[in-house]
Amino acid sequence: MTKTAQSVWNNCLGFIKDNIQDQAYKTWFEPIQSVELNDNALSIQVPSKFFYEWLEEHYVKLLKVALTKELGPSAKLLYKIKMENTYGNKLPFTEQIPSYNRSAVKPQEVDVPIVNKNPELKNPFIIPGIRNLKIESQLNANYSFDNFLEGDSNRLARSAGMAVANKPGGTSFNPLLIFGGVGLGKTHLAHAIGVEIKDKYPEKTVLYISAEIFTQQYIDSVKKNTRNDFIHFYQLIDVLIIDDVQFLSGKSGTQDVFFHIFNHLHQNGKQVILTSDKAPVDMQDIEQRLLSRFKWGLSAELHQPDYETRISILKNILFRDGVEIPDEIIEYVAKNIKSNVRELEGAIISLIAQSSFNKREVTIDLAKQVVEKFVKNVKREISIDYIQKTVSDYFQLDLETLQSKTRKRHVVQARQLAMFFAKKFTKASLANIGSQIGDRDHATVLHACKTVDNLVATDKQFKKFVEDINKKLSL
Repeated sequence: MTKTAQSVWNNCLGFIKDNIQDQAYKTWFEPIQSVELNDNALSIQVPSKFFYEWLEEHYVKLLKVALTKELGPSAKLLYKIKMENTYGNKLPFTEQIPSYNRSAVKPQEVDVPIVNKNPELKNPFIIPGIRNLKIESQLNANYSFDNFLEGDSNRLARSAGMAVANKPGGTSFNPLLIFGGVGLGKTHLAHAIGVEIKDKYPEKTVLYISAEIFTQQYIDSVKKNTRNDFIHFYQLIDVLIIDDVQFLSGKSGTQDVFFHIFNHLHQNGKQVILTSDKAPVDMQDIEQRLLSRFKWGLSAELHQPDYETRISILKNILFRDGVEIPDEIIEYVAKNIKSNVRELEGAIISLIAQSSFNKREVTIDLAKQVVEKFVKNVKREISIDYIQKTVSDYFQLDLETLQSKTRKRHVVQARQLAMFFAKKFTKASLANIGSQIGDRDHATVLHACKTVDNLVATDKQFKKFVEDINKKLSL
C-alpha cells in the first residue's frame, strides 16, 4: 500500500495519543493537518509560529520517534505555518520551517560516593552553599552535527569529532584539539560533539566552558580558599570541553591547575576536547608540559571553506529559516564572502533582513548593496603572527631577525612597528604582544608604541612606513 501524508500522520497520531495525556493531545495535535509527503519528509500545517515553537520545545522527541517508526531513520519533519500576509494581499502566505529534531540539553546530576562526598564541595557554576551537584552542560543544542556541513576545509576535524562523540574517551583522539582562524566553526563543532555525546550517552556528564571563565573560576577559588574543591569538581566531569584554550597563555596558576585536572581525566579514560586559534606548536606562554599533553591526541585544523562548501552553508541557513532565494543570488554571496563562515552567515541574514523589513524583493542588485556594505564594514581579525610577517616582508627581513636581540636601528624600528600594530589591531595584552615579538616584556611594548607615535610626528620617512603598513593590514 502506498503511503500518503494523511496515512503516515494518522499512524503517528495513534502512537502519540498513547503516550501523552488526552488534554495535551487535543490542544497540540488535533489542530494539526498533514500537507504532503515528499520522499521521507512529512510536511504538517500548524496554526501559528508559537504552536511550532511549543511542539519543538516539548514534543520534538515524541514526534521524532513516531515519524521514525513510520518512515525510517532518515525521516524529516517540516512545519508549514499559515501566517497573515502583511503585504496587503488578503490571502495568507505559508512559512516553512524544518524541525530541529532535538530539545534543549538538560541539567546533569553527578553521583559522588557518600564516603568521599565533602558537604562543602562547591559547584563554580552555581551560588555557593548549594549541596547538590546539579551541573548545566552549558551546551547549545542548536549547534549540532546536522548543521555543521562537511567540506574539504573541515572534513578531518568533523570526522574526528564524530568518532569522539561515538566513543568518548575510547579513541586515540584524546585530547582532541580543534584549531583554526576566527569564525570557521571551532565553537560550533565543540558544542556539536558535546550535544551528540549527550544524545548517545545521557548518563555521561558533559561540560562546555570557555578558558576565560575557567580562569575566572580558578581565581575566585583561590580567593575563597576552595582550590581543592575546584579541582575535585572538574575531576568529576566525563567530557570536558574547553573553548579558546590559548587564553591560558601567561596564566601560570590556571595552567598548573588545568594540568592536574587534565592528567586525572586522561588517566581515568575521560574525554578532553579543546579549541584554539592556533596549533600547539605556535602557542606562546603555555608551559611545555601542558603543550606536550595537547599533542598527545589529535590536532585537527579548520580551514576557510571552499566555494562549494560556502554554497551548501548558505542553502542550509535558508532552509533552516524557511526562506527561498534564487540560486544566482546565493552564488553571488558565496563568491564574494570568502573569509569565514560567520561572515557568510552574517551577510545572508543581513540580506534576508533588508528584504523583510524594507519589503523589497531579493534581487541581485540588493545582494550587491548588502554584500558591499557588509564586506566594507566587517573589521578583519588580524593575528600578531600576520602582523609580524607583513612588517618583515615590508622591510625585507626574515622573521628570525625581527624577533632577534640585535640593536641595529632598522631592525629595532621594524620590531617597534610590529608591536605598535599588534596593539592597534589585536586585543592581546602588552605582555602577550611582547612575548610573541621577540620575548620582550610589556614595558618594552609600551616604549615601542610611544616611540612610533613620536617618530610619526617628527620623521616624514617613518610616517610613510606607518601609512604603507597600515594600508597592507587594512586591506
